[in-house]
Amino acid sequence: MSTIKATTRKVDKTPYKKAKFKIPYAGIVTWVYLIVVLLIPIAALFVKASSNSPAEIWRIATTDIAISAYEVTFVTALWAGGISGIFGTLLAWVLVRYDFFGKRIVDAAIDLPFALPTAVAGITLATVYSPTGWIGSIFEPLGIKIAFSRLGVFIAMLFISLPFVVRTLQPVLQEMEKEIEEVAWCLGANKWQTFYRVLFPPLIPAILTGVVLGFSRAVGEFGSVVIIASNIPFEDLIAPVLIFQKLEEYDYVGATIIGMVMLLISLVLILIINFLQRWGQKYGH
Repeated sequence: MSTIKATTRKVDKTPYKKAKFKIPYAGIVTWVYLIVVLLIPIAALFVKASSNSPAEIWRIATTDIAISAYEVTFVTALWAGGISGIFGTLLAWVLVRYDFFGKRIVDAAIDLPFALPTAVAGITLATVYSPTGWIGSIFEPLGIKIAFSRLGVFIAMLFISLPFVVRTLQPVLQEMEKEIEEVAWCLGANKWQTFYRVLFPPLIPAILTGVVLGFSRAVGEFGSVVIIASNIPFEDLIAPVLIFQKLEEYDYVGATIIGMVMLLISLVLILIINFLQRWGQKYGH
């Protein structure tokens, strides 16, 4: 019996010692990557901006041109993200639930904004929506100017934000069981009640996630917007283009402060949307 007990103790101690001295390489790599790629650049931005006095920072951050650029950027991006959430949901629903001629082509075309260089996208949109373009020429006699206006900025942001909603929703829709709909129909629900009460609540977190991704991408868009917009202050000048203009003027302090303000506003808006996303997850379950 004593021999068996001794052997048992030796066997039990061996795995315990190995687990005790195990090094979490994945956690170390994650933190190093996060610090080098994300935290250090953000810290450098704040340090550079804070080298000025608070009064100077406030003066530069609240100039009329800067406030106008913030408004154009964030309000237009919110509109683009919201519209992408509506039409992206419809498009994802059609791609998952229906079969039609050219479905694969449409599905592949959704990824074009991901692969297309932003400058090429801007040239394409400006050509199509210009007063002499295929679509712009239709609206020009009606007095509606799309390219080289704020509406053109919205079109560019919509173009790049739509795929995020579609690609976020598609896996969720594919995993939904159709038996749930049949049960709702057997209980007397019509198609609208089935969608609104049974299918839509589980989709809320995915929709909000796609809207957040599309909004974040639209806020930072530069290449396509700078081409399709006229970039005139107080009209359609966005904050990224304003930062670029200040860098061309060697106004590094102004560019840094405006970039810091954009970062803070983006963080606040993303936190709000993430809160809504968590609310949607609770509501969906």
